[in-house]
Amino acid sequence: MNKTVNINLGGLFFYIDEDAYQKMTRYFAAIKRSLNNSNGQDEIIKDIEMRVAELISEKHTTDKQVISMQELDEVIAVMGQPEDYRLDNEESDTKSTASSTYTTNANGSKKLFRDRENGMIGGVMAGLGYYFGVEKVWLRLALLLLLIFYGTGLLIYIILWIVIPEAVSTSEKLEMRGEPINLSNIEKQVREGIETVSDKIKNANYDKFSSEVGKVGSSFGDFIIVLLGLFAKFIGVLLILIGAGIIITLIIGLLSTSSIVVFDGIPWNTFLTGGGFTDYPIWIVGLLIFLSVSIPAFGLILLGLRMLVPTTKSIGSTAKYTLTAVCIMATIALFAIGMDYASAFSVEGRTVTKQPIFYNPKDTLTIKFVHNDFFAKSTDEDNFMITEDSLKRKIIYNNEVEIEILQTESISPYFEIEKQAKGRNMNDAREKASKIIYNYKIQGNNLIFDNYLTTDLKNKYRDQEVTIKLYLPKGTYFKVDKSVQDYDRSDNEYFNLHYSSDDYIYKVEKNKVACLNCPADENEYDDITNAAIQEAEAEAERVASEVAEEASGIIETETNSRTAPETKTVSVKVNGKEILRSETNSKTTKLEINEDGIITKTK
Repeated sequence: MNKTVNINLGGLFFYIDEDAYQKMTRYFAAIKRSLNNSNGQDEIIKDIEMRVAELISEKHTTDKQVISMQELDEVIAVMGQPEDYRLDNEESDTKSTASSTYTTNANGSKKLFRDRENGMIGGVMAGLGYYFGVEKVWLRLALLLLLIFYGTGLLIYIILWIVIPEAVSTSEKLEMRGEPINLSNIEKQVREGIETVSDKIKNANYDKFSSEVGKVGSSFGDFIIVLLGLFAKFIGVLLILIGAGIIITLIIGLLSTSSIVVFDGIPWNTFLTGGGFTDYPIWIVGLLIFLSVSIPAFGLILLGLRMLVPTTKSIGSTAKYTLTAVCIMATIALFAIGMDYASAFSVEGRTVTKQPIFYNPKDTLTIKFVHNDFFAKSTDEDNFMITEDSLKRKIIYNNEVEIEILQTESISPYFEIEKQAKGRNMNDAREKASKIIYNYKIQGNNLIFDNYLTTDLKNKYRDQEVTIKLYLPKGTYFKVDKSVQDYDRSDNEYFNLHYSSDDYIYKVEKNKVACLNCPADENEYDDITNAAIQEAEAEAERVASEVAEEASGIIETETNSRTAPETKTVSVKVNGKEILRSETNSKTTKLEINEDGIITKTK
């Protein structure tokens, strides 16, 4: 029968077999001798005891169980023998430090802890980095993105800070990194901690801590430095996002304008690739824009990375100078192309064609705009596009058409078709204007104009426009179709087009176009004729008179019914003849005949 011993190991009480107790005593004595009274010896022994206690607790289900020799051997097999390790003060060059690796070996298992030593605030991201095997800088970047775009990053961080425990003991720090908790790693961890504290003590400026005021000032200064560091990292994230966004946008734009890519659905792709923009191939322009903008954006990304991770390596002087030179040359070339393109719009030229109108002056002219079903569905559509005509030719289609109604001293009406375009000089501009294709028709008293113009794509877009100037002599009657509303550019003081109806008839007078049948309440520009106004006023007076008469009859009837006097018939004889006479009075009346035969009335 073996005796049992009650021991306190790592703050926990156990019952242990006497033989096992003696072996455990020799084990810890050997460890103590191997440390050779080095710095941190007591802390190392304490951590080893705590780890041994944890391993034994995992094997026991009740407090009454006794540590046997077999269980102790299993624990020692996990921890290792003291003679198996070099427990000197020198670190082996072949071992990697815990701060530079996230690899978990076969004997270790990771647990989630917060790493306050390597963390910026609470050590949450540092602990997650160890647990998931990811550099903590990327986790911090993701957290900042959540802060910027969704605002939930702060809440998530606070929750994780509360839930995840902090790695305090050596065993917890080793478990956090996924390293086996054995003698070698415990000793190494404790020594690293002691060296870190020693370095901080050596580098400390004790003059700052000579008084309580100095301590407060130092703490406040550290707090400001931390805030500045966080702000710098936030700026770094912004720079990375801005730079990456610019580069991605430029890549998409470059692909969409390239003649070898598949972005044919983009509306302006045909305009650019078809040469409507400039004389140079558009892929060259796109490449120059990409180089002149993306290289500075790449510099923003590098700067942001340096602010996030100060240890980020530089790309080297050769790469810097090369990229800078390419950016400068691309910018210069792009500037030259831009100046050349701007010069193509420097001068405006025009051509004018005059067309007389032959019709019966007694008829009313009708003005109308029509569309082409091949290009649009109605005159209301306002389009600019590069397309093909019915003959499969590449053309520029444009709705830059307008009409202006003017007065002329001529006897007969006429209109002028004015085509306008821009160019490098007057001859170039006039040539571009002359190549504008515009059609119209005169059918009896109907003037029918196209609501669009076209020109060959080879002429390129140069602000092509068409203006119709319709000159009408005094006394001309005309009607305007509703399709003209979107294209009328007449001076309202001379001709005001009323949008409420297209049935109005207009007449050209001396210095104004008058509307003969427009509503009187639309007389904003004093263009409604006097006859129309007088007719409206007469109608208003007639209605008012009828209303007044009807009201007067009602009042008179009521008055008569209230104030009518009593009426009676009186019979009188004069010279033997009977005379009938009506008398009205509210009082009794008496008739008498005097001696001369004259009838008198008495009351």
